[in-house]
Amino acid sequence: MANKQTNIRLDEAVKAAAEERAKRRGLSLQGYVADLIEQDVNESRAAFMAGAATFLAAYTDRFEAEFGEDRYPGLPAGPARTAPRNAA
Repeated sequence: MANKQTNIRLDEAVKAAAEERAKRRGLSLQGYVADLIEQDVNESRAAFMAGAATFLAAYTDRFEAEFGEDRYPGLPAGPARTAPRNAA
């Protein structure tokens, strides 16, 4: 995946504080900001996936009662005991 450049504007005091924090972490300001954004995106993604899993667990029986068909023929019935090694 190609990296894309993004420009942001920061108040001088915020920029100075961010540069100091980046320096303490051994990062450039660009690297520090990129890490913060990536962390936020990954946390949001993880929260969404956890919510989706909770929703599915709570409503699986209702969906099966309503639709009642095997949507995935050939797969064993019931939840998987282990996830594949490459599962996200």
